Amino acid sequence: MNDVSIDANFDSGNIEVLSIAGASARLAIRQDHMSEFKQWFHFRVAGAAGRELEIRITGLEASAYPLGWPDYNCRVSEDREFWTATETSYARSEDGGTLTVHYTPASDIAWFAYFAPYSMERHHDLVSEAAASEGVAYRKLGESLDGQPIDCLSFGDGDVQVWLTARQHPGETQAEWWMEGMLELMTDPADSVARELRRRCTFHVVPNCNPDGSRRGHLRTNAAGVNLNREWQSPSAERSPEVLAIRNAMDATGVDFAMDVHGDEAIPACFFAGYEGIPGLTEEHLAKFTRYRAILDRRTPDFQTAKGYPVSQPGGANMTMCTTQVAHRFQCAAMTLEMPYKDHDDAPDAEQNWSPERCKQLGKDCMGALLEWLDT
Repeated sequence: MNDVSIDANFDSGNIEVLSIAGASARLAIRQDHMSEFKQWFHFRVAGAAGRELEIRITGLEASAYPLGWPDYNCRVSEDREFWTATETSYARSEDGGTLTVHYTPASDIAWFAYFAPYSMERHHDLVSEAAASEGVAYRKLGESLDGQPIDCLSFGDGDVQVWLTARQHPGETQAEWWMEGMLELMTDPADSVARELRRRCTFHVVPNCNPDGSRRGHLRTNAAGVNLNREWQSPSAERSPEVLAIRNAMDATGVDFAMDVHGDEAIPACFFAGYEGIPGLTEEHLAKFTRYRAILDRRTPDFQTAKGYPVSQPGGANMTMCTTQVAHRFQCAAMTLEMPYKDHDDAPDAEQNWSPERCKQLGKDCMGALLEWLDT
């Protein structure tokens, strides 16, 4: 039979084809431009209807997060709408670390990705639909290094200034799925939570902070190979215009509550990282974060507090990161939300693992928690 074909020359595509023999392929992940980061992959296989594919992605011990591969399952779709998990295994000692994926497509085209992709076309649809909703204003905060707009949506009439940002790390597509769910709720005129939040707060939403990395198929960096979530202390027009534009806009409005949305490669759970180590932190300031975290933990079984990152010691916070810099700069509640690439251990889903649908639901749950936080 003929060899299958594999390509990735499309929005957010990333793979290098090393060899193909029939329905078997040996591949590698391309590094982010001007950076050593590599982990995100997204490619298409054609000509494999009814044939069992064996896809081996090699060299993964040199990836950004090798601990992300054990117990991970590749995502696959044949219609680019519904993404499922497929049989996947990892051999650390094989070919520099090899992820082996098996899948038998029913049709002649199947799409494979590290997590369900969120294309720039879908991003523009999301922004346009939200901007057309009653009471929503659009503004362009600035431009990326590739000249793409940094889109911001604002709505609400209240005094509490809420900033929500996502996809500083472009391969963490969970974050923009979260944004889609949150915006579905917040632009629904019939939703009681949304109505009350819009009355009491003014929202500023940046659904994708890194459009260049998103389109280029990067894991973690922008067009210049810069990790935007290490630029918040001293952003520059030359290296990180995306962060500079967002931080300047925050300075103009002030910030009372901020959430920066991400995905984590290794930890099979949803969790927050806070700002425990920032200079001059008081118990009253930290309680703004811990109170919100406790509310969300109680409201949804998809969030938990047992697993997460080590907490910084007093004075030991990395002030180049969004959450720590914003919390310190504005003396506000701020947090980094992390969602898994792996399955969700506390509430597993054998068919999809952690999914876009659950990202969207968590976005809605976070808004319900925000309203309760305001009340308490």
